[in-house]
Amino acid sequence: MRPDKYKRRQQAPRADDRLRLQIAQEAARRLLPKLAPESGSFPLREASEAEFYAAKRKAAAVLGRRVRPGDLPSDHEVRQAVVSLARDRQESDRAGASRPEIAPEPEPDSPPLRLSELLDRFELYRLRLEPLAEVKQRARSHPEGDALYHSLQVFELARAERPFDEEFLLAALLHDVGKAIDPTDHIAAGLEALDGSISERTRWLIAHHREARAAIDAAPAGRARRVPGLDANPQDLEDLLLLGRIDREGRVPGTPVPSVGEALGYLRGLEDEAYLDGLGP
Repeated sequence: MRPDKYKRRQQAPRADDRLRLQIAQEAARRLLPKLAPESGSFPLREASEAEFYAAKRKAAAVLGRRVRPGDLPSDHEVRQAVVSLARDRQESDRAGASRPEIAPEPEPDSPPLRLSELLDRFELYRLRLEPLAEVKQRARSHPEGDALYHSLQVFELARAERPFDEEFLLAALLHDVGKAIDPTDHIAAGLEALDGSISERTRWLIAHHREARAAIDAAPAGRARRVPGLDANPQDLEDLLLLGRIDREGRVPGTPVPSVGEALGYLRGLEDEAYLDGLGP
């Protein structure tokens, strides 16, 4: 009997060591309150096999990765990660007790606070997104219309690909916010406007998305596997090329898109992890 090639394509990829470590660390963060509820709680308390498994499944979902159950980190790996977190917390608590926190006096010529220090980050995202509705783009390269409509299309394509990967979804939604600030260098302008409100991974994806799209445009049938001049690990490169592809695809007139409020509401749900409610304790 010939193998079903389509079924094989749908299988989740094997987890590499880096991804296993990330899952173990995220699962440990979830189990820390149970296994070490107080600083200095050694030896650790016990957790059931089901609790370890639920924590690992939730960790994989939060990281936006599909992983075979057999490729998840072992309970021992997660437990060791909990030990490391508990020790770090204990050392931090000791250091904090020996150095009372004193609020520094502001310097007379200190720079003004960033918006990210004054606003809820989702309100900052809204503030940066809404002006894009007034940014008209060249019909030849952007037949879909204004920059906000394009950004929402790219977000919707990203959600279909990586529904639980908040950092990737933010890169998709916010990649063009600088066009309402400085169209001549919208990436630099956008990153400055978002400073302090996005992760390093989201910042890196936004910073290089045009290079990725250029590599895709230059590749036969758009099947780029690398970005010239960019040194990145395979997973980061895969994410960047995916962003470049959906940036190119999100240019279809008349495509239904969510509102800014709906997109931000979905992202707030990821922060609250409401989508994990059905994955057990």
